[in-house]
Amino acid sequence: MNNPLIEKDLYKYAFNEYLLVLKPNENLYEKILLVKEEFSKKYKILSAKHSYPHITLVNFLQFKMMENRLVNRLNTIAAGYRPFSISLKNYGSFPSHTIFVNIESKQQVQNLVKELKPAQQLMTLNKDNKPHFFNDPHLTIARKLLPWQYEQSWNEYSHRHFTGHFMAENMVLLRRPLAFREDGDIIPGKYKIVMQFKFMNLPVITKQGELFS
Repeated sequence: MNNPLIEKDLYKYAFNEYLLVLKPNENLYEKILLVKEEFSKKYKILSAKHSYPHITLVNFLQFKMMENRLVNRLNTIAAGYRPFSISLKNYGSFPSHTIFVNIESKQQVQNLVKELKPAQQLMTLNKDNKPHFFNDPHLTIARKLLPWQYEQSWNEYSHRHFTGHFMAENMVLLRRPLAFREDGDIIPGKYKIVMQFKFMNLPVITKQGELFS
């Protein structure tokens, strides 16, 4: 992939792409994987099978050297947030490229995204590369579909049913390194877990103490 917004003189620095996500519990995770694998086989899109089930909160690029500061800030935010319930029901789509599982309880996820926004300075690479906060939470089954893949799959999945439920007890930071070729193309690596941040519902005074310690 190519990103013209990254200036050439920045290529000498080490970049990562980050995802901050909520991951379903093990049983629901496996259930969704089966849906993704079935979709991948039927509609011939390998990325559906190889992308792991999650709900994205924010996606961003950042220098590797900023990671420790970012992790400390996210840990403070999570410590003050309480675990909450997420219910999934049936399927939705973004015409004409994405099929996803609907999230019924969007408000709690949206509230968490709002709590993350004051940390956006630590997620901003430069003025042209700012974090993308997901204000319409969903759990993707497949994306970047071709027109025929979208039309046929949505005709099926708009009538299919799915239910699931899990407690969001933490959020997970994922990263993948970005390598740059001389022609400006970006070669992404594989996502790996950086850290899990547990929701602890600590009182505000404790949160403030951690922030300034």
